[in-house]
Amino acid sequence: MASSSSSAQNQQHQSFPNLYGSATSAPPPTPSNNLNNDNNMFSPSAAADTLSHILNRLPPSLSLPTKRRSSPTITFPPSFSLSLSSNEVLSTVSNLGFAQLTDHSLPSELANSAESEALALFELSRTQKESLLAKNNWPFGYEPGDDEDGENRVKDSFRFDSSCTTESTDLELTYLREFARALEKLGLKIIDSLTDAMGLENPVGYDPTRLRSIMWVSECVDQPGNLCGSYPFIVGLQYQLRSQKYSLLSDSGWVSVLPHVDSILVTVGDIAQVWSNGKLKKVRGKPMCMVGDENDTHYITMSLLITLPIESNVVPLLPKATIGNINIKDQKEKDEEEEEGNNGDNEELENVFNSFDFEDYAWRVYNERLYLKDPLDRYRVT
Repeated sequence: MASSSSSAQNQQHQSFPNLYGSATSAPPPTPSNNLNNDNNMFSPSAAADTLSHILNRLPPSLSLPTKRRSSPTITFPPSFSLSLSSNEVLSTVSNLGFAQLTDHSLPSELANSAESEALALFELSRTQKESLLAKNNWPFGYEPGDDEDGENRVKDSFRFDSSCTTESTDLELTYLREFARALEKLGLKIIDSLTDAMGLENPVGYDPTRLRSIMWVSECVDQPGNLCGSYPFIVGLQYQLRSQKYSLLSDSGWVSVLPHVDSILVTVGDIAQVWSNGKLKKVRGKPMCMVGDENDTHYITMSLLITLPIESNVVPLLPKATIGNINIKDQKEKDEEEEEGNNGDNEELENVFNSFDFEDYAWRVYNERLYLKDPLDRYRVT
């Protein structure tokens, strides 16, 4: 009887299907009570073999996860100097929408002192942070971070004007103010070079009533993929204090860049792209400082964005037909030809973008925080 029962059990095991539709072989025999048996299935080597066998037979949906996201290739931004001609500055900056200014007069000591002042802001209590800047003065103010953990967690940030004034009488941001104004001065020179090379009249010049600057101080992020608050701008400038990479959302997608130490990372914004009628490529939002898991140092970014007053209108300044030629014919000569009736063979010039209200656009860009669709698309001429 024992033999017959054993035979029946073996047949039952041999015909039992596995989870994926195929017959399995008979399971191993019941282990012996002898713990010293070399064939004991609970020995360390046998257990490891069994676990390996199970993992190898997992279906694809249950397989062990691979690396979640591959890091983008690090790009070294092209370099330029303000001693170059306007056309050379344009050709360097316009191809990617970003470049590094390597020849400038801004001392690293000033940048370090400004960072020390800015770092102290994040050590303040939540109440002190909220009372630091005037209320109802958007886009300036304090933005609290998201307390939830996650790879795209929004960090604390402060947005000052170029004077870096605060409501607190106990806090003087002397170095940060000097640093912001030095960056603003360089940014205005870059705007002047770009507009000059494209044959445009500089819409802002050096008139403080025609522009607005934002010194945006924020904590670094752990992963790319979130603009962490954005605002329209003409050009942005960010001093490179140390060897540290940044994540940029360019027209071609996310890019990881590593500027030279003591250089200034310059980014072209969406307002400049509209002004140029699509000639200039852009970067959306400010560069995001990337901190690796192995780095527990508290790093921040100090980005100066040169932008427009909230009541402005954004208007394309360059006709589409002239975009491809940097050596644009002087507007006065074109007007003279039109007066003489010599424009019969000229094609009608059209804009790539429609004009739009800056306040409405800025509010939408700041609050949507989406990057899957370019917010400028709704203003493109179809």
